Amino acid sequence: MKHLTTGLLRWIILAMILALVTGQMLHVVLPKYYSGAALKAAYTVYAEGFSVLSQVFLHLIKMIIAPLVFSILVVGVGKIEDVYTVGRLGLKTLVYFVLATLVALLLGLILVNVFKPGTVMQLPLPEGAAQIAPQQHSMLHFVEHVIPESIFKSLAGNEILPIVVFSLLLGIAIATSKSKGLVLLKGIDALSAVMFKLTHMVMKLAPIGVFGALSAVVTVKGLGVLYGYLYLISCFFGGLLFFAFVILALVCRAFKIQFWALMRDIREPVLLAFSTSSSESAMPKTIEALEKHGISNRIVSFVLPLGYSFNLDGSIMYMTFATVFIAQSYGIVLSMPDQLQMMLILMVTSKGMAGVPRASLVVIAGMLSYFNIPTEGLLLLLAVDQFLDMGRSATNVIGNAVASAVIARLEGEKGF
Repeated sequence: MKHLTTGLLRWIILAMILALVTGQMLHVVLPKYYSGAALKAAYTVYAEGFSVLSQVFLHLIKMIIAPLVFSILVVGVGKIEDVYTVGRLGLKTLVYFVLATLVALLLGLILVNVFKPGTVMQLPLPEGAAQIAPQQHSMLHFVEHVIPESIFKSLAGNEILPIVVFSLLLGIAIATSKSKGLVLLKGIDALSAVMFKLTHMVMKLAPIGVFGALSAVVTVKGLGVLYGYLYLISCFFGGLLFFAFVILALVCRAFKIQFWALMRDIREPVLLAFSTSSSESAMPKTIEALEKHGISNRIVSFVLPLGYSFNLDGSIMYMTFATVFIAQSYGIVLSMPDQLQMMLILMVTSKGMAGVPRASLVVIAGMLSYFNIPTEGLLLLLAVDQFLDMGRSATNVIGNAVASAVIARLEGEKGF
């Protein structure tokens, strides 16, 4: 996995460099041959040519949204019966995860609304979307939309919220059916495994999508568009640092946990997650580091695996941040009720996505469709998502390490 991820990163970096060079050359050369409306048309022709590459990748991403969300949530909820059997420990862990998720989502919204990184991009709406305004979703609309009339219709239309509701209900039904539901659960678990594999296959095409997306943008906007990306990266990484070294440090202080001692012991898995853009690749090292720190195997072996499905703090923060960023890039204003509704939806859809490469992009794609934001905006993130994922993955490891320490304290452990 590490070699695959680092290899993909190299190809994406190469694709970015080629896209910057190609796009800037066209941005500089075309004005020598065209002017006025003809120049605008020339930019459009070349940009549309590059966009074919990115659209192929975008459609592949959208293709996997429905079956991926369906299978992951059904399997995750269907197996949650094991959590209830451990009683007190399971309840404490889930309550902590819900609170951590809420804080991460809120921080993402606060950051993107205060610093407004998307306004730097100033991109026009894609053709065919220029007349589309963001829908104002009333509570009645939300309730009507949340219950699917037909799950097959929702699956065909990539309507993520009805899919989530149906998946949760089906998962609960399977969990309470005991042995009778195991056959169906195994089948959906197999579907989930196949969807993981398909997602890995799709992500191998990411460099092509990056080249097409970035070339199209730079051809029209020039290298000045990079300022928007630098600002985006700075804002997001600043938020991750604040979450990890201020919020989580305060949580540790509240529970009398030595935060910096914990950070020292988990520095290796954190660096591994950062360098591979995968928090899962660091999981064995994280378990070893936490036990070395003094947390019992009973706590670590329970909290950490569960955390990889329910407590991905960095990824969760990114979902609200990125969705509003894309809306800002197109000049679309999401009302505060819309943003709060988005946060509530993400409280559910962000769960159970561990092991899915670029899972955040899949969830964000669903949010864009639901709030009527051009899905082409996902390509804005594609060019820099590898770098953003490094920070997300490292933060996920730190968040789950702190969660393990907190639950250990709540269970009366004092040996660290």
